[in-house]
Amino acid sequence: MIARLAAPSGDAIDWFSAVVLGLVEGVTEFLPVSSTGHLIVAQRLLGLPEGAASNAFNIGIQMGAITAILMLYGRDLWTALRQLPRRVSGESNLLVQIAIAALPAAVLGLAIDDWIDEHLFSPWVVAATLLVGGVALLLLERHLDGRAPRVAALSRMPYRTALWIGLWQCLALVPGTSRSGATIGGALLLGLSRTAGAEFSFVVGLPILYGASLYKLVSHPDLLAGDMVRPFWIGTAVAFVSALLVVKPFVAFLRRHTFRVFGWYRIVAGAVLLALLASGWLQ
Repeated sequence: MIARLAAPSGDAIDWFSAVVLGLVEGVTEFLPVSSTGHLIVAQRLLGLPEGAASNAFNIGIQMGAITAILMLYGRDLWTALRQLPRRVSGESNLLVQIAIAALPAAVLGLAIDDWIDEHLFSPWVVAATLLVGGVALLLLERHLDGRAPRVAALSRMPYRTALWIGLWQCLALVPGTSRSGATIGGALLLGLSRTAGAEFSFVVGLPILYGASLYKLVSHPDLLAGDMVRPFWIGTAVAFVSALLVVKPFVAFLRRHTFRVFGWYRIVAGAVLLALLASGWLQ
């Protein structure tokens, strides 16, 4: 049995479901809790039809959340673009860092995208990765306890570090892992401060999330046709606004706190989801 909060007609997603999914996407995309995992669960709770089209909708509306990052960090990106022709001694260019870090996940994602859609878009996978990721965050904080970061500013982060963070980002291809959680966790292990790691996680998502969204739109043109046009743009707009409101407070939170609260949240959420699945309340 699947609990239904809304009843879409046919295969279309109604406006209420689009708002809910957009809100879930915008709030969770840049927190280390897995937006894809939350979207899969929300999709089931809303009683939406399962399959590649629904998965494509979830990924397509990420375009709204990542556009909020483009607006918030546009000045830094523009500065990096202007500095590309000249090399500043001892400093790394942000755009080059982003390109290097985005490459591993982009290549691997294109290679196994269909397999992921078929085998890993499951609440059971999400429950397991939420639990494992929560324990990993707690262990990470224990490892970092009392250690001072070696890199406080992204301009001082070597390009090889960006590549290693990009390899960590590949873990997020598994739904429920969290792209921001994987990249921030990798950044912290590599010596970045929490705020520098979080902000690099935001901007490195630009090519990944735009690329994934556009790929899904090309693969599923029905998202921009017929009854799907309005819910798609509603979900995208809600994701944009909610992400815009979440990102800066999250960075401010990290200046004074650790990731332990997110680790415990993931463990509790994963345990609750497992209980719902095991009881048959949620399929």
